[in-house]
Amino acid sequence: MKKLSVTIITRNEAENIAGCIKSVSWADEILVVDAKSTDKTVTLARSLGAKVYLREWANFSDQKSFALSKASHQWVLSLDADERVSPQLAGEIQSLLQGEPACDGYRVPRKTFYLGKWIQHCGWYPGYQLRLFRKDKTHLTVRKVHEGFEVDGRICDLKGDLLHYTAETLDNHFRKLILYSTLEAEDKFRRKKIHWHDIFLHPISAFFRKYVAQRGFLDGKEGLLLSIMSALGNAMLYLKIYELQLKERGEKKPESDE
Repeated sequence: MKKLSVTIITRNEAENIAGCIKSVSWADEILVVDAKSTDKTVTLARSLGAKVYLREWANFSDQKSFALSKASHQWVLSLDADERVSPQLAGEIQSLLQGEPACDGYRVPRKTFYLGKWIQHCGWYPGYQLRLFRKDKTHLTVRKVHEGFEVDGRICDLKGDLLHYTAETLDNHFRKLILYSTLEAEDKFRRKKIHWHDIFLHPISAFFRKYVAQRGFLDGKEGLLLSIMSALGNAMLYLKIYELQLKERGEKKPESDE
């Protein structure tokens, strides 16, 4: 059976890390790259047998790339701290690695628990994620956020769900939107020209895409809230890109008349 390394990046994930590690306790190696957490993340990870590396936070891509470089085994499963490998997915991965995998990378369907409900629509499910791969054929995309793995080879899909326990409250979701929109704006502002009307039109489009085209209405009030939050996140992104472009052109705020 081929051995498996699991990599997890963390920063103050004491509420999540134990559940994440326990869901892959069958793996041959569990690596946690921690950005100097101030809570009990590191203590909990070590108590559950994980090998912990402390590393100053750079960005998501750099942290995951570092974690990948530390993996001892050829097959790697990358997780976020708020994710869990379902029993079905665990069995599927173990069965796959007992033989000779036909592909170099595998995507898994990710099922998200949002505000107390499993989301089935809004474009969130199955939400395939490339997470299992051969180390020697994989690298990270260079982005500050929404990073991803790229595999030089054949990619296949697995059936078992990766369980994602995302925002438990709207406040938690707001905080993520503020952070991610800032990082994404910094990535995109030089290659995406923004006009003032984009700030209004794109968020409206984002809402209708989630709620109507991707049938978010079938997820009840949680689908409605998710669609509204998606529109807000989109508005934050375009506002921040627009602001960065104004600054780059040297435009300043008008002086006060007072």
